[in-house]
Amino acid sequence: MKPKLTLLSAALLTASLSLMPAISQAAMPHAVDGQTLPSLAPMLEQATPAVVSVAVSGTQTSKQQIPDVFKYFFGPNAPQEQVRERPFRGLGSGVIIDAKEGYIVTNNHVINGADEIKIGLHDGREIDAKLIGSDPESDIALLQIKAKNLTAIKQTNSDDIRVGDFAIAIGNPFGLGQTVTSGIVSALGRSGLGIEMLENFIQTDAAINSGNSGGALVNLNGELIGINTAIVAPGGGNVGIGFAIPANMVNNLINQIIEHGEVKRGVLGVTGRDLDNELAKAFGLETQHGGFISEVMPDSAADEAGIEAGDIIVSVNGKKIKNFQELRAKVATMGAGAKVNIGIIRDGDKETVNVILGESTSSTGSAADALHPMLEGAELTNSNKGIEITDIAQGSPAARNGLEKGDLIVGLNRSKVKNLNSLKEELKNQQGAVALKILRDNKLMYLVLR
Repeated sequence: MKPKLTLLSAALLTASLSLMPAISQAAMPHAVDGQTLPSLAPMLEQATPAVVSVAVSGTQTSKQQIPDVFKYFFGPNAPQEQVRERPFRGLGSGVIIDAKEGYIVTNNHVINGADEIKIGLHDGREIDAKLIGSDPESDIALLQIKAKNLTAIKQTNSDDIRVGDFAIAIGNPFGLGQTVTSGIVSALGRSGLGIEMLENFIQTDAAINSGNSGGALVNLNGELIGINTAIVAPGGGNVGIGFAIPANMVNNLINQIIEHGEVKRGVLGVTGRDLDNELAKAFGLETQHGGFISEVMPDSAADEAGIEAGDIIVSVNGKKIKNFQELRAKVATMGAGAKVNIGIIRDGDKETVNVILGESTSSTGSAADALHPMLEGAELTNSNKGIEITDIAQGSPAARNGLEKGDLIVGLNRSKVKNLNSLKEELKNQQGAVALKILRDNKLMYLVLR
């Protein structure tokens, strides 16, 4: 049976928590026979003020088809579906990454659909937060608060961590309040788990549970190495297998959101698969780690850099990769225009090629929100006919404004728009309500966004 993978934010809809009375213990001495005892306390005194609790509330919207038997009683004008709304509340964790600007990073699934976000600081203050942007595919979100005397987490290069390094998880499990647990880095480059679209996880056995989502995974220097995201939980609790998004991956995404208001997904322009034992034998290779390239898209970043079908990519910026999924996650989160050194094996020889990543033609829901608040919930993609709405979230502002999956945006007010860039430029100078020109079922119509 496949292990159950659980995202860590704690839902407060119906859950209740029974707490056993705390067991009193005598404080451990700071020294024995004049020898100072090892302790994580000095490091944690510096790191824990940077980890916060994230409390969210909102309304979930669901739709149910009305049975035909009921439609018979209400005639041809009867509604086709019933819309239900119910409030929800949830708890998670977050990490202050910039004290001056008040930036806090957390998981997208912690704040997804929230109408209100409140941050609980280590010193007891509770402050309203604003969502700056998010990336559902990698499960990262950026919040901002206005407050003084904040403490930011220290940063490090998460590519330098190794299996066996000590790791400390800090978060807000089950809404108990800030909790610290310790363990080691159990594995690196975990992917193929089906948790997120882009997976390149750090695995740890530091105890993390529901509510730790968005919390910090730090090293013994108190430096951020990852954002806790999910656990394997066959029985619903911690079993020593938790996953965190590497800090470098997080920083790449956050910097794009801060600079562009959205994630500009990097694209290499290849398709492929993991290098397995059979492929390694067929190509006479000793290594079994890497990504086998089966196709290179014409005029793509990979094509311009000279990467060919049959090449095996084994490293990115000097760091080895385990499989194609890890390659995909690293490239996608580096951002369009990033300069990357790709290590390849071709005909048994190792080479290094320099690549300037291209830009994805699709826009996530968070990017649509950056274009206009009433587009939130729509996924937009450039097509040869206009801007296609490839998906739309039920109950989202975009859905409430009448947009539907399959719609083509071809104009704004009296101006034509051909792609996302032209739509973005047209929206820059618009104030108040705007009219989107929509092509739906080969018919032109206007929808007003207010």
